[in-house]
Parts: sequence; C-alpha cells; structure tokens
Amino acid sequence: LAIVRNLALQYPSSAFNNGPLLIYLTARDQRRGEAAVKALQNDEQLKKAKALASDGGLASIKYHSLDISKPKSITDFATFLKQEHPEGIDIVVNNAGIAMDGFNNDVVQQTLQCNYYGTLTATRSFLPLVRPGGRLVNVASIVGHLNSKYSSSIRSALASSKTADDITKLMENFTAAVKEGKEKEQGWPSAAYAVSKTGAIGMTRAIALEHGQEGGQVLVNSCCPGYVITDMTKGRGSLTPNQGAQTPVFLALGDIGGKYGEFWEGQEVSQW
Repeated sequence: LAIVRNLALQYPSSAFNNGPLLIYLTARDQRRGEAAVKALQNDEQLKKAKALASDGGLASIKYHSLDISKPKSITDFATFLKQEHPEGIDIVVNNAGIAMDGFNNDVVQQTLQCNYYGTLTATRSFLPLVRPGGRLVNVASIVGHLNSKYSSSIRSALASSKTADDITKLMENFTAAVKEGKEKEQGWPSAAYAVSKTGAIGMTRAIALEHGQEGGQVLVNSCCPGYVITDMTKGRGSLTPNQGAQTPVFLALGDIGGKYGEFWEGQEVSQW
C-alpha cells in the first residue's frame, strides 16, 4: 500500500505530471487486493493531500489480478495493459516477493519461481509496454549483496554476468546444487531468499544494460527498500512502510540522473 500511496502523493510535484494518473494495484488474492484499494481510497494521508481524483486530485487506483509466480497471470496482465493503453504506460514498480521459513529443495524452487523467475518474466513482459522516458523498478533486498556468503568464484561469475540468461544459468546451478545437497560445497549459501534477490539484482542489471545498448530509453533499476515492518519481516523491521516506499518511488518518479542498471539503497546507488 505504501508504494501506491506515495506514488499518488508525489506524482503531482514530479516531472511525470502531465495530467491524471491511473495506478493499477495488483495482487494475487482478489479479496485482499480490492480491500487494499478501498483502504487507500479512505487513506488519511491521501485525503488530507487531496491526491485522489475522488477528492479533486490527479490519482485513481484500480485493482487488477497478478501473480508473478504464474507466467500466464503475467501474460494476461501484459495483454490487458496493451489493450487498455495502446499508447504505452509510464512506470512499473514490481514489489512482489515471498520469504519462506526453512531451507530445502521445495523452498528453493518456490522462492526462486516467484522472486527470480517471476520477476524476470514480468520485467521482460512489461518493459516493452513502457514509453520512452519511463521507469521500471524491481524491489530487491540488501541480502542480495555479493558478499562473503558466496565463494569468490560464484561472486565473480555473478559480477561478470552480461545477460539475464547468464544469471538464470547460475540460478539453475544453485537449484541443482541444493537438490544434491552440495550448495555450500559449491560456494552457495543455504539461503533461498538471499540467492533469489541476488539473482533479481543481477538480472535487472543485465536487462537494463541490454536495453540501454539497444537504444532503449526506459530507466530500469533495482533497489532495497530497507528493513521494513511488514508481514514478510514478521514485524521485525526498523522502517515504517512509508519510509520503505521512498527509494522505490524515488526511482519511479524522481530525478535519478539518467542512471540505469544500478542497485539503490537509501535513494543512492549502492555497490552490488
């Protein structure tokens, strides 16, 4: 909710403001998605700022089904957007993800299916719909940093990757190593969520650089929102959802100096 709220709040003062703003809030659960839209329509901050069209503002919010762990759901939403907005869209913020307890082959497969493969499919499906000058933001995590939890050879392979296919191959290697019970031996951590976010950062970088080299004009980036108090963190975060929304919304609406293919924290470029 916080990202949608802040898009509505910050859009009027952004360079993107050229009239009404339509935001699609997506969720895999229709009941929860529609409840979220209703909550935002009655949101105190949005009411006070008169940000919504119902209060004389610029933003309208609609629910649409999307489950990025299912390729058909992504394709269906992309088809809908293309039909409804043949002129293109301006901004995509992908904040979908799961964090599961435990570590085994099933946890790895489910986590990567959503956090990596789903994000990859969504990025490839939505990027062609974004107009020149638009933005695509994938929300990742600081736990995706290339640090000592990886062996030097794995870090090197990830850092030197040139394409999304390179990253995908490494994610396949991780999955195979887990299946054999040899992930630590082969230089991987026993951490499905961390590896999935490392993959998402690397894949986003690769697609952004490829897009730029082909003359594309959409700024594609990934970011860490910070350690936010959410259901995913079981309420153990240190930032409010509104605080956590600032970096993704900055990448969506702010002046980022034309940068793309970067990983951001605290509204600044961070070393992957």
